[in-house]
Amino acid sequence: MAADLLGPAEIRELAARLGVNPTKKLGQNFVHDPNTVRRIVATAGLTGDDVALEVGPGLGSLTLALLPAAAHLHAVEIDPVLAGALPQTAAGHAGPDAAARLTVHRADALRITAAELAAPPPTALVANLPYNVAVPVVLHLLAELPTLRHGLVMVQKEVADRLVAGPGSKVYGIPSVKLAWYARSRAAGRVPPNVFWPVPNVDSGLVAFTRREPPRDDVPRQAVFAVVDAAFAQRRKTLRAALAGWAGGPDRAAAALTAAGVDPGARGESLTVEQFAAIAASAPTVAAAAQ
Repeated sequence: MAADLLGPAEIRELAARLGVNPTKKLGQNFVHDPNTVRRIVATAGLTGDDVALEVGPGLGSLTLALLPAAAHLHAVEIDPVLAGALPQTAAGHAGPDAAARLTVHRADALRITAAELAAPPPTALVANLPYNVAVPVVLHLLAELPTLRHGLVMVQKEVADRLVAGPGSKVYGIPSVKLAWYARSRAAGRVPPNVFWPVPNVDSGLVAFTRREPPRDDVPRQAVFAVVDAAFAQRRKTLRAALAGWAGGPDRAAAALTAAGVDPGARGESLTVEQFAAIAASAPTVAAAAQ
């Protein structure tokens, strides 16, 4: 059964009834266009077996479109008023059967654990993410939930561009590399400001991703991410200089880079995630040689 989706009038009426005023602190911009949420769900490519995870459901616009498309839906909402109202909205607009497949978690998505989302474990992340925490939320959930196989997130367009950027791009950086560790990603479209209330002053972008195996299994993710953080902390410097603090000096950084097959005169924005992993893997060997 198709859900009765929320339009602009329903969104404002529901917000007024709940006494909700969207806040910048929580990054609240509510989608009020049914065609947009239909497009998001269609682009997400959910199957009837997917267990969807939505972060920041707000008043329930996207929630109502997701419920008929997934076997179960976990909705993580930090606002206690919105979290409390969502089951009733789902029952009223999607029917009691659909509402029974909704689990609402009043929680911070940056701190939620796999144990809290274990029944049943999510396989797809589909969310209109709060602009101010979008990247850390995506990275935390991919790290915490190995069952997540794919996803589609709506974020600020500038953030979307950074997430999907490849080596050599001006916007390639820490979010690009860290997402690439977990998944293959692609830009999946632009969303105009006028489908939100309140209207943001920027466009939004859709990012689709599909989980992949890490580039290497002989080096911990944390070790690779430490190299990435160091490389982009001083992105105008060569890697020999940028990684000096990480390696214990520029000469040891140069040795680690050479051992990994990377030019010490290169810069971080030119490297793939596989190359960052190779640098991290070379560090113990270089350290042992320096003893």
